[in-house]
Amino acid sequence: MTAPRPTTPRKALGRLSLPERTYVADALRTETVGGVLLLAAAVIALLWANIPALHDSYESVAHYHLGPAALGLDLSVAHWAADGLLAIFFFVAGIELKRELVAGDLRDPKAAALPVVAALCGMAVPALVYTLSTVTGGGSLDGWAVPTATDIAFALAVLAVIGTSLPSALRAFLLTLAVVDDLFAILIIAVFFTDDLNFAALGGAVAGLVLFWLLLRTGVRGWYVYVPLGLVVWALMYNSGIHATVAGVAMGLMLRCHRREGEDRSPGERIEHLVRPLSAGLAVPLFALFSAGVTVSGGALAGVFTQPETLGVVLGLVVGKAIGIFGGTWLTARFTRASLSDDLAWADVFAVATLAGIGFTVSLLIGELAFDGDRTMTNEVKVAVLLSSLIAATLATVLLKIRNAKYRRLWEDEERDEDADGIPDVYEEDDPAYHLRLAAVYERRAAEHRRIAQEKAAARHGLAEVPGGAGEDHHRPA
Repeated sequence: MTAPRPTTPRKALGRLSLPERTYVADALRTETVGGVLLLAAAVIALLWANIPALHDSYESVAHYHLGPAALGLDLSVAHWAADGLLAIFFFVAGIELKRELVAGDLRDPKAAALPVVAALCGMAVPALVYTLSTVTGGGSLDGWAVPTATDIAFALAVLAVIGTSLPSALRAFLLTLAVVDDLFAILIIAVFFTDDLNFAALGGAVAGLVLFWLLLRTGVRGWYVYVPLGLVVWALMYNSGIHATVAGVAMGLMLRCHRREGEDRSPGERIEHLVRPLSAGLAVPLFALFSAGVTVSGGALAGVFTQPETLGVVLGLVVGKAIGIFGGTWLTARFTRASLSDDLAWADVFAVATLAGIGFTVSLLIGELAFDGDRTMTNEVKVAVLLSSLIAATLATVLLKIRNAKYRRLWEDEERDEDADGIPDVYEEDDPAYHLRLAAVYERRAAEHRRIAQEKAAARHGLAEVPGGAGEDHHRPA
């Protein structure tokens, strides 16, 4: 009878596999650049809306209408940015989620439990905090979903600005959290912010999605087929009464994201690679430009902490997100008997949870939907979202900076490639060929050091034999 093999305890937030690490690095690189553009767009919007000489022009541009009215698409520029451009953002989010489910960490139920539970807790606790704040203060419950969303681009831009060498496992955790967060955010929008349904338009949108799926499954290729079809599906979804961004995430989920034999990248990965820069570099910054332009004054900032709705948003994002994500992560690790990676501490998880309190893009969108028709409250909630994101970014910066020296060492270990084969050494430690290559590298270095030592010794010996040189008697009087 064979003795049972000892099981190795599963490590939470351990080192990523090499393919996953490569994918995450590429994705985060684009999102970080997009996040910097997002920050720039938000600053421009605030300046444009708050400089008295420019305020009227901002309002004129944001509320300028264009589009075919006969198709129900005579929308303002701000509306096009929120309903149109953000559909591209959610399309990319749909592809990310599909890839995580079939080829990433989420395909393993044990590994998926951690970010999924953390994301759910990171949405439920902020909603609860908001609810408690508004019930206690006698405010409106309409904005309960505002503090539930995390803005991955903004969060990564903060990481880029503070220059922290966050280990890839924590970055991947933050990315996966945001992907799951985006999925549930779009479900919240579809379920709770849909008023009157146009069943004819909804039926047309569903039929278009079915056609989209059939074309993908039959191998039809060509952007000239899918882009017009995608626009039709988006327009029908918009006119159905369901938020049009749902069309984007639905089409993203339909793409094939697993690789077949002979493929370097799946169709989903190829399309994501093409569309992600458009999403991060154009769609999201333009949405921020026409959504973040709210009038900010000392009275407005002070009012954030006195009104129950805006206070609920601040507490939900800054406190609720941190407690929810950290608590969900700890409980999952506790009840699945997983231990935290040896290289990390729970303080690192709390810092990332605090960083997830940056809720910008989707929080602003939900704020507009939650208080539609009440422009004053919409603007106040936007100010609360901006202030919350700033507070969360500042707290996370302090917490991450405290551990930055540790992160830098971990990052250097992950990046080290002494045998110069393009693969980090940590992924080759069990490969005999790697050790042979490294031995050859060390032998070449040793041979070079021996040669240098011989040259130095010869030079020193020659100097000692030269009259008047270093070998002469230095006890002579000067």
